[in-house]
Amino acid sequence: MITRMARAESLVDNAPEAVYAVPGLAHSAAPVPVIWETATERPATPRSDPQRCVQRTELEVSRRCLAVEIFGAHDGVPVMFMHGMPGSRSGPYPRGVVLYRRGVRLIAYDRPGYGDSTRHEGRSVAAAAEDVRAIADHLGIERFAVVGRSGGGPHALAVAAKLPDRVTAAAVLGSFALPAPQRPGTRQLMFSGNAETYAMVQDELRLMANLAVTASRTAVDPEYFIEERLSGGLSSPDHRVLENVVIRRQLKASYAEALRDGIAGWTDDLLALHRDWGFQLTEVTAPTFLWHGADDKFAPVDNTYWLAEQLARPEVEVDPDVGHFGAVEALPRVLSWLVDRHREAVGGFRDQ
Repeated sequence: MITRMARAESLVDNAPEAVYAVPGLAHSAAPVPVIWETATERPATPRSDPQRCVQRTELEVSRRCLAVEIFGAHDGVPVMFMHGMPGSRSGPYPRGVVLYRRGVRLIAYDRPGYGDSTRHEGRSVAAAAEDVRAIADHLGIERFAVVGRSGGGPHALAVAAKLPDRVTAAAVLGSFALPAPQRPGTRQLMFSGNAETYAMVQDELRLMANLAVTASRTAVDPEYFIEERLSGGLSSPDHRVLENVVIRRQLKASYAEALRDGIAGWTDDLLALHRDWGFQLTEVTAPTFLWHGADDKFAPVDNTYWLAEQLARPEVEVDPDVGHFGAVEALPRVLSWLVDRHREAVGGFRDQ
C-alpha cells in the first residue's frame, strides 16, 4: 500500500474557476453539439447544459431507464463516474476543455431513483455493476476506469469487484466504508445531522419522512440543501470550497436534479449502504486510488484507512486541512491518475 499526506496542488494556474465552469455559459468559441441517442427510440429530456455535455443518452436495463451523460474527449480514456449521495449525473465536474486536455471521456449516469433514472427498489451496492456493464456495452466500450465520490465510492468499488476483466483502475474520493453499526466508533466521528440520518435506517418510514422534508424544500430552493442540510458538517476548508460560486452552483444543480422527483434514489442509497453490499472488497484486483480530506466530517478519514486495509492494491492520499468537498477540487488530479493506470493496463495514448 502506498500512502502519502499531501496538500492538494493547484488545479490550473492556481485558479479553480478555470477548471469548473458555470452551467449555461459557453466554454469554447464553438458550442459542443449534443448527440441524441436512445435505445428506447425516444429523445431524453435535455435538462443538461449542451455546452458541457457531448452526449446524452437513455437506455433500458431490465425494464428500467438509465440516464447517461458523457463529457470531455470523445476519444479519451473512458471513466465511469459514480456520483455522491444524494447526487446526479449533473456533476460537479471539471469543464470539458480540462477533461479533454487530460484525455478523459467522463461517463456519468443517475443511479436508479435519481434524476431521470427509473427506481430499482431493493437494489444493493453491487447492483451498480450491472448498470455500468449495460452502459459500457451500449457505448461499445470494452475496458474502462471507474471513480466514485462520497456515497458513490462503494458503488465504484462494486463495479471494480464485479467486472474485473473490464475495469482497469478504480478511485474513490471521501468514500464511506462498511455500515457504521458494523464499525463501532465511526458514527461518533460524523457531524450530528449525518449520524442522525444514518441512525434512521433501521426505521424506514421515519427515514423517508425526514428525507422528504429536505427534498421538498430543496425543490423550492436548492440553496436550502447546502445552508440547512449540510451546514452542520461543513469544516472551514469546506466553506472555502463552497465560496467558489461555480462549484456551489453546480452542486445546487446536482442536488435539485437528484431530488426533483422525490427521495427514492436517496432512500435506496442509504438502505443499500447499510445492508450487505453484495461483494467483497478482496474481489477488487485493479489498482485503486483512495483520496480523503483529513477534516472530512461527513465521511471521516478512518473510512479510507479501513478500506485500504481490505484492498489488494491501494494507493492512499490524505490531504491535511481539506474537508469533504475538497474532493471536487481533487477530482482532476485523480482523473489523471486513472488515465495513467488505464494506459498502463491497455497501452496506447487514447483508447477504449
